[in-house]
Amino acid sequence: MVETTKTALILVDVINSFFEPGQPNYYAGVEAVLEPMRALLETARKSGTIVVHAVEKHRPEFHDFEWNKLPVHHLEDAHDAAFFADFRPEGPSETTIFKRRFSAFFATDLALFLHEQKVTRVVIAGVKTNVCIRASAQDAFANGFEPVVPREATNSNRPHLADASLEDIDRYMGRVVPLQEALGMLA
Repeated sequence: MVETTKTALILVDVINSFFEPGQPNYYAGVEAVLEPMRALLETARKSGTIVVHAVEKHRPEFHDFEWNKLPVHHLEDAHDAAFFADFRPEGPSETTIFKRRFSAFFATDLALFLHEQKVTRVVIAGVKTNVCIRASAQDAFANGFEPVVPREATNSNRPHLADASLEDIDRYMGRVVPLQEALGMLA
């Protein structure tokens, strides 16, 4: 039996909070991932590959356990939680998953959705490598998907933790690849 690989692109937290100067989670150097992510998104759109926009949103009228550790952030309909620039979903191959924790998979229907679409591999890009990207890659693996992280399409304001996370992802969960290789998977 020949196994086929079907790939989806998951863009994690490409929202104003991280990419707009002055917003709560912005950090110097985050802009370096924008062009690689645009290339991934453009390639996926051209080929009709499924694109999942995984974005963090919280309910403003209710307490959220995450706020025991972090300040209140990414409330529904707030500017910091809105899609950044030209990264809004468009077209029939794109969907949005709202998450309340770091992982795009935890307590969402992402794994179910991807299994129903016969996806076996996910290219994961976005911010921050050592938090949401690592958590999403680990949960992708735990849910039976091969996680692939393009090295140029993620970063962090804690480079040593980003490097350690990429090493762990590559060694234990999936693969960390150059951007060009990831683009080939989406073409």
